Amino acid sequence: MNIIVLLIVGAVAGWLANLWMKGASMGLGWNLLLGIGGAFIGSIVLGFVGFSATHLVGKIISATFGSVLLLYLIPKIKEASNKEKIQ
Repeated sequence: MNIIVLLIVGAVAGWLANLWMKGASMGLGWNLLLGIGGAFIGSIVLGFVGFSATHLVGKIISATFGSVLLLYLIPKIKEASNKEKIQ
């Protein structure tokens, strides 16, 4: 994927996931990181079910799905980690 396209898809996906999960605004940098990580996670997870994003809209959907998944899982992992430290 072209680096410019990756940055645009990452920014859009991170922003959309942030809106969807109703989180506090994290800023452009965090949205980019979230979107790029989400693109990686989304392509793996959706690849398992046979979805392959070839166009820009498909890439944004895949990255947004992965970003939402990350926004859901990160607090769960932190919570489990904190419970483990307490015990």
